[in-house]
Amino acid sequence: MISNMKNIVAAQPLDNNFIRVQFDDGANFTVDIKPFIKSGISGALKEKRFFEAVAVVDGYITWPNGFDFCPEFLYDYASKQGQIENN
Repeated sequence: MISNMKNIVAAQPLDNNFIRVQFDDGANFTVDIKPFIKSGISGALKEKRFFEAVAVVDGYITWPNGFDFCPEFLYDYASKQGQIENN
């Protein structure tokens, strides 16, 4: 059992493919996911309406087509970018 596993509890889409994410440990951050939007399944996120359809499911952020980000990846990515703000 992994004791330091984090889960996403809230996600808010922002302009220019930024997303505000809150974790179950109280950490919040805003991250630019543009670098991860390419072609194929992630390409749909280029459309604003689709990007805004983000949801939190089982601790992940996900979109209707199945594209998602796991919480561990986003937490690590945000930590390295210095984007985490603890409440």
